[in-house]
Amino acid sequence: MNMDAVERAIEALARGDPIMVFDDESRESEVDLVYYAPLINHEKVYNLRVMAGGLICFATSWKVARGLGLMWGDELISMHEPLKPLTLKRLSYGDRPAFTIWVNHASVKTGITDIDRSTTIKELSNTVSLYVSGDISGAKRKFLEEFQAPGHVPILASRGLGERRGHTELVIALALYGGLEPSMALAEMLTKGRALSVSEARNLSEKKKWPLITGSMIVEACRDEKVCWSS
Repeated sequence: MNMDAVERAIEALARGDPIMVFDDESRESEVDLVYYAPLINHEKVYNLRVMAGGLICFATSWKVARGLGLMWGDELISMHEPLKPLTLKRLSYGDRPAFTIWVNHASVKTGITDIDRSTTIKELSNTVSLYVSGDISGAKRKFLEEFQAPGHVPILASRGLGERRGHTELVIALALYGGLEPSMALAEMLTKGRALSVSEARNLSEKKKWPLITGSMIVEACRDEKVCWSS
């Protein structure tokens, strides 16, 4: 049954529909709304903004991020000694953050509108496509020539399920398991004053016909897939 749910989620992503992913009660205990980034458009960014409401992010693997020359955000900040103490703290779930840097595509106007953010996410996914196709120099060139920082879209990088089991790792593992590129757009689902509960997410899933899967389902599906466990 769990495997069927995971397969349905992958099929939904591949046709451009959203899915919902719950991490774990012992972690953030949050549900994220997730799209496959190569199929993003401004209407889907609007959905992330209105139906989810959290921070709209682009996620890829650390292999790709590192290959493009990115650094972890906390390491970058810690290079400025007066700000280093900010990077030594952890939130209650204990993980290092998955953030690298924030960017805009250079073609956008302000960077924040649905159209602007969908352009940035789409072009980030195109950059990842170049990288995974083997055109690493082309991907690096596109990234350096076409993007501006700081911007309005944070780039998250997965450390792999072996090191971290946040939403970034879960959705990138799901993509790799399903034969998709490591390229996702996601945002936390919120309601007034708090995160959306699992029961509320389940009701929304039934209403919208959006697949809802858990982190444990993804981990179970990926248990024999080495690519999901390393960065």
